Amino acid sequence: MSLPDERSRFESLTIDDEGFVILRWPHAVTITGPSARHAMDEVNRICGDSRRPMLVDMATTKSVSREARSVFAQPCAASRIAMLGRSPVDRVIANFALGRFTPPCPTRFFTDADKAMEYLREGLDESGH
Repeated sequence: MSLPDERSRFESLTIDDEGFVILRWPHAVTITGPSARHAMDEVNRICGDSRRPMLVDMATTKSVSREARSVFAQPCAASRIAMLGRSPVDRVIANFALGRFTPPCPTRFFTDADKAMEYLREGLDESGH
């Protein structure tokens, strides 16, 4: 069994001051099944028993493998996901990633970080947290 290329690992994973999970993928990454599984396992680990809104910064992602899309379709600690990109190419990749699998929670794509954060805050209002 080969280990995934380190460049296919996520760049950072944090919880911000509002309690949102922030997952950043590196420039020109190809998200593989193993790197997607590693990211989701780490999201679940840092969230513990809490479900949290999550911002996924996927700007400049090169591609998302079929196996990774399958992983992203599985429930995790994210209660709502805002996918953040910068270009029409990012939007195409996001739509392709979401196209064949139904996300396990409300998920939308944005090119504006402020609008993405507003979307995540709306989820807090809806859940009463």
